[in-house]
Amino acid sequence: MKKRDGGQFTGPEIDFLVDGFTRGDIPDYQFSSLLMAIVLKGMNAEETARLTHAMIASGDVLDLAGVPGPLVDKHSTGGVGDKISLILAPLAAACGIRVPMMSGRSLGHTGGTLDKLESIPGYRTDLSVERFREALRVVGFAMIGQSEKVVPADRRMYALRDVTGTVESIPLITASIMSKKFAEGAQSLVFDVKTGAGAFMKSADQARALAKSLVATGKGLGRGVAAIMTDMDQPLGLKIGNFLEVEESIDCLQGRGPADVVDLSCRLTGWMLSLGGVAADADAGERLARTKLADGSAWERFVKNVEFQGGDVRCLEDPRKGPHAPVAKPVLAQAAGVVQRIDAYAIGVASVILGAGRSKKDDVVLPGVGIVLEVKAGDRVARGDILCRIHGSTEEKVAQACALAGSAFTLGDTRPAPIALIIEEITHA
Repeated sequence: MKKRDGGQFTGPEIDFLVDGFTRGDIPDYQFSSLLMAIVLKGMNAEETARLTHAMIASGDVLDLAGVPGPLVDKHSTGGVGDKISLILAPLAAACGIRVPMMSGRSLGHTGGTLDKLESIPGYRTDLSVERFREALRVVGFAMIGQSEKVVPADRRMYALRDVTGTVESIPLITASIMSKKFAEGAQSLVFDVKTGAGAFMKSADQARALAKSLVATGKGLGRGVAAIMTDMDQPLGLKIGNFLEVEESIDCLQGRGPADVVDLSCRLTGWMLSLGGVAADADAGERLARTKLADGSAWERFVKNVEFQGGDVRCLEDPRKGPHAPVAKPVLAQAAGVVQRIDAYAIGVASVILGAGRSKKDDVVLPGVGIVLEVKAGDRVARGDILCRIHGSTEEKVAQACALAGSAFTLGDTRPAPIALIIEEITHA
């Protein structure tokens, strides 16, 4: 096989392979060999861009002609407590960007944007194309799930990658992400590439390689792309769980949210405004974003979107009317000290035990369960102080999550060095 022997595919060869596999002409066992060859030998930037293009062409592309631009989206590689999309989309819309956001569901220890939004009673993410376009025109952003007809090649390829040990390939990950995002109609993209214990890319080198691949592939497709490497060694914000994260998003949009969530939301929005031509650069874009956050414009857009997509806005005005778990218990510090670290992976797995996420694709997600952190790294605690609160559906699940969440907190004698939330900003491969 050409790739097995270290060769490079031509554009027509890649088109033939993707089209043949999508239509079923190339059987799984043959395509599995191709995937493994790509894992072992890699693909260059030109091959990855052509693979992405072929995957986009395998299905429908949302027609957003006539929707006033600029059309810019953001994608996160996933983390614990990552509710940035819920804040960023209305914030970017308030600044003059149209945000066509096609999001995913939780899988493993990381949360999913669709599950968070659907924890708002009545909220619908299965909009028709016409309704999606109308939301972009009227509200400035829309949040939907992937249609069965959009990038079918990716669904088939990912299912095969999942059972053949070929998931962890930078070119394949890049093509999977990029094909879905550009099929939704975005003209430019900002990527939040996370690294650390709670991220899929555990090492900074892995994350950097993916970020550079995303940027190179975007340029190969003629699109504006920036990739921001961010820390996911510790949870983002204070609340982990679907409606709990909606509550924290409301706090941020109303000017009282945790600094790390607000800062990252504004910085990523700044990059969106820069790529969309609304701001001269990311710094100017960030300043504009903070202005729109402060004056209530972003909050108004969020409420308008929830109403447009069928959600009960009373739960936004009074989150006590939203879904909440029947059982809540605190996790207490067993000794005095300074919080050195909170392991994002352990917190994420504890939230899955509660039902906030999925260990399998067909698992049912519970909207009201989750974890609320009462401390962050650098805080001093006394023995018996509350480290976090566990919200669950049963005493048994809460007890299991309490044990795991308690192990996530590392205490010491001295204050740890500050954590850099933004590690690197990459615009050139």
